[in-house]
Amino acid sequence: MGEPGESRRGPLKSAVPSNVVSPVRRCSRTACGRPAVATLTYVYADSTAVLGPLATYAEPHCYDLCAEHSERLTAPRGWEVVRLALDSGPPRPSGDDLEALANAVREAARPQERAAGAGGGHPGDRDTHPMEVARRGHLRVLRSPDS
Repeated sequence: MGEPGESRRGPLKSAVPSNVVSPVRRCSRTACGRPAVATLTYVYADSTAVLGPLATYAEPHCYDLCAEHSERLTAPRGWEVVRLALDSGPPRPSGDDLEALANAVREAARPQERAAGAGGGHPGDRDTHPMEVARRGHLRVLRSPDS
């Protein structure tokens, strides 16, 4: 018959060309290739269909829908459709995220001895928190109640 991996028709090839596979999640509806913008979840116990923003991870019992299919969604008779506000556009870091990142970088760059000796730089904190041993930004190291 020939080399391993060959059939009568020729060498084995992938059924799906690699340029078709995309990291973008697509609509779950049959024959729809548009990008997904919302996730549909059914709550069978409450006879409710919940349509919300695109879930962070694809779940096996949820359905990703494109904008058109999410707008046209209807539920079976007797069921309620709960529509949560959809995000407009890709998620972007908020001001809080950026500030937290900047604070973490500052704290990591600070020498350990100075950070421990300063106690976080807030005078009077030690008086109001007798269990506090050290402080790093908004985090506190507390003394064990046993010691």
